[in-house]
Amino acid sequence: MSEGNSKPRRGALANPANRFLALQRSHDADFADIDPAEEPLPVTRFLPDASQSVLSRNDSPDVGFAWSVNPYRGCEHGCAYCYARPTHEYLGYGAGIDFESRILVKHDAPVLLRDALSKPSWTPEAIALSGVTDCYQPVERRLGLTRRCLAVLAEFRNPTVIVTKNALVARDIDLLSELARHRAVAVFVSLTTLDPGLRSVLEPRASPPAARLEAIRRLADAGVPVGILMAPIIPAINDHEIPRVVEAAVRAGAAYASYTLLRLPLSVRSVFLEWLRRHFPDREAKVLGQLREFRDGGLNAAGFGDRMRGTGPAADRLATLFAVAKRRHGIGTAFPELSAAAFRRVEPGQPELF
Repeated sequence: MSEGNSKPRRGALANPANRFLALQRSHDADFADIDPAEEPLPVTRFLPDASQSVLSRNDSPDVGFAWSVNPYRGCEHGCAYCYARPTHEYLGYGAGIDFESRILVKHDAPVLLRDALSKPSWTPEAIALSGVTDCYQPVERRLGLTRRCLAVLAEFRNPTVIVTKNALVARDIDLLSELARHRAVAVFVSLTTLDPGLRSVLEPRASPPAARLEAIRRLADAGVPVGILMAPIIPAINDHEIPRVVEAAVRAGAAYASYTLLRLPLSVRSVFLEWLRRHFPDREAKVLGQLREFRDGGLNAAGFGDRMRGTGPAADRLATLFAVAKRRHGIGTAFPELSAAAFRRVEPGQPELF
């Protein structure tokens, strides 16, 4: 596949029905025969989010953190497979195009985070940036909310985990290096494919693969612990790239690697299936057939422990393939252990150090 033209794309073709709303938006009957793929792309709107707290608690054993900060709701990257899409339905929006074009912005996130970490009740432990939606999506270049949140975390020396598909993370090497001095940071760069053409339709506005590899190189050279998350692995789409992705990541400086299997919860299913039929109609049956081998005959599994990796012989073969790729290229298997030993509480009103 080739990268194609530079015209902005959407990952979703439409909005699936919001499961919480009795009334749904639809096209005017006079235009019912319009192909949604040919309609003008909606202009992205950035809307204020007046949340009064910024720390979210996670109770899933499938991820390595209990707390996260998400400066943005919705994500411009437009990944058709994104498991976070259904969260937009709680806001009255759709999980399809709305998720990519109606971005809620928590302008007070850095202040709220500082207040939370200043409280005597806060026990320092790892906080993830991008627990739900990508904290380095394109608007971050202009607004800098993630950088300001990261500055708070560096000032408090609170352990921090970052997951992103955007090479913009390298902009903040100064803050990440400060946290790294105290063994208080780990970065995962999500690297799903090395094929720029596949990236352009799979993750329309995420950074190209080469830019992500360069970000890994810059972080590693600066002494910031960095690895990759191949997420998701999609059978018959990118699973054959596993050895090459791991090799390229290690050559760039990645010190650890992990993966997740494609998940299709709730409205993500309809968004992804539309994407699949449009971009890979010849592979639709193969993709879904192989996915069912991982999901006990279904297309999704919600149980902790199984939903990220799948079950059965197919899941075992995938795990073995990934493990062999890591072993061949000498990559570590363990997630870096973060330390809270250097944590210091900064009182509200004290001048910022960063």
